[in-house]
Formats: sequence, structure tokens, C-alpha cells
Amino acid sequence: MHSRVVLVIAMLLLSTGCTTVKPWERGNLAQDIMAWQPDPLKASLDNHIHFSKEGSSGGGQAAGGGCGCN
Repeated sequence: MHSRVVLVIAMLLLSTGCTTVKPWERGNLAQDIMAWQPDPLKASLDNHIHFSKEGSSGGGQAAGGGCGCN
């Protein structure tokens, strides 16, 4: 009984993730406000500052150590 409930819940969660985007709705999804980071230059600067202060550069594109120099 427990596995059947888990299976039904999993099927419900997986079925809600799929959708069809109509051609006239694609313009709304292509707007800058829908981007994860609308301003790539500001995001790059924020990453550089963060990794400079942390003294690490794992997973980002910042180079250098904790001093902020390249």
C-alpha cells in the first residue's frame, strides 16, 4: 500500500512538469526579465567580488586568489 501511494505521488509530480509553449507565448519567455541573470556584466562583477573575498574560485569563472588580483 505504501509503495502504491509513493508511485501515485511520483506520477503526479512528473506529469505536472511538462507543458507545451504556444508560438505566441514564446515572446514572453524570451524577455530579459525571464533570464536567470538579466545583466551578465553585473553578474560577472558580482562573481569576481565574491570569489575574491572568499579566496576560492570553485565553480565560477573568476581567476586569482583572495587578494582580488588576477
